[in-house]
Amino acid sequence: MKTVYFDVETYEEEFLRENVQGEFLLVSEPLNDLVCVKPEYTDADIISVFTTSRVNRKVLEQFKNLKLIALRSVGFNHIDLEYCKEHNIPVLNSPNYGSQSVAEFALALLMDVCRKVTVSYGEYKNARVSPAGLMGVELCGKTAGIVGLGAIGAAFAKIAHGLEMRILGFDKFEKEELKRDFGVAYVDFETLLRESDFISIHAPLTKENYHMFNEQSFEKMKDTAVIINTGRGELIDTPALFNALVNKKIAGAGLDVLENEQTITDFDYMIGINRLDKLTLEQTIINSRLFQLDNVIITPHIAYNTKEAVNRILNTTISNINSFLEGHIQNCVIK
Repeated sequence: MKTVYFDVETYEEEFLRENVQGEFLLVSEPLNDLVCVKPEYTDADIISVFTTSRVNRKVLEQFKNLKLIALRSVGFNHIDLEYCKEHNIPVLNSPNYGSQSVAEFALALLMDVCRKVTVSYGEYKNARVSPAGLMGVELCGKTAGIVGLGAIGAAFAKIAHGLEMRILGFDKFEKEELKRDFGVAYVDFETLLRESDFISIHAPLTKENYHMFNEQSFEKMKDTAVIINTGRGELIDTPALFNALVNKKIAGAGLDVLENEQTITDFDYMIGINRLDKLTLEQTIINSRLFQLDNVIITPHIAYNTKEAVNRILNTTISNINSFLEGHIQNCVIK
């Protein structure tokens, strides 16, 4: 069988060449519906993609022999699962590869916003330091609200517990070990919004929680609150977040993900703005305005990006593919 790996970074190439068996191609470009898939790729039996690919029906219809999609990510909202269901194509993800990496990065964002690390660096670099404007707040003794207490949220709870923070959790499923070991108190969403000094989002994106942080959510939060998002950009209504920050409804935000973040760096969009629909264009404009706010830190979806996590991703991806070829399916996201 032929496997084509898309979105391949240079630091992944050596690992894949040494560990992948059978016929395969390594492609640096992502998949999307802006350009046709090259003929030398369309006969693939298996494709592997990262979150920078947007694999919708228009893309999938070009692969006539496709039997499997192996994701090098936990998230799968960039894949047309309905098409895959219709055509009996399993979609396998790579769970738990970056729990510690993402949790640590969420803390880094939180500390950056609370202690104004990036802002102070910019001021110092330009010899315009204003100590009063750089006053921060401590984390110790404050209340951390964690939305989504899977592997990443649990790792963040452990870190918050080590910082002697009070921890509130919002999740469909309660874990007794998190209550016992880290003092997590499970509460409803409104209580978490109302009582948290800091909120860290670690939930997957579903139809039910799309824009769970909206205008009403921000109205219920403390005006001193800071929100951190290393989950998915679509969990936050971007215009509502912008308005909350500008109008001082909340104090700050640390964002590793944005709605329609691909339009910021994707060359295909940058040379053809007419390819953006009205909603995507509006979100892109708001994203650009977020970058201008001093109380916001934005990073390019790199919370997962450590050597340890990347190696775990690649190992799991190869294991998923090999198991499929042996007649066993693991880590399938289609129920």
